[in-house]
Amino acid sequence: MEEQLSHTTIYDAPSGFEEFTPYTVALVKLAEGPVVTAQLTDLGEQTVEIGMPVEMVTRRLRQDGDERGLLVYGYKFRPLIERQAAAA
Repeated sequence: MEEQLSHTTIYDAPSGFEEFTPYTVALVKLAEGPVVTAQLTDLGEQTVEIGMPVEMVTRRLRQDGDERGLLVYGYKFRPLIERQAAAA
């Protein structure tokens, strides 16, 4: 399970990311050991806490060009969604 180690909220984004503000970026420790920097998504009104379990999701990062341009996808992390086994 991945774990969020630290985070910050970006209010004054770099060029090209202004439309996404505010957004939260975190240091996430992967279950395999490495630590990566990634955006947290799907937070809603949830409070971000150090140590909260998160899971990786694939999300659209940007579109290059006009409406027929290249869509660029990448990874982000969201709070872990508890999954329950279906009743047999």
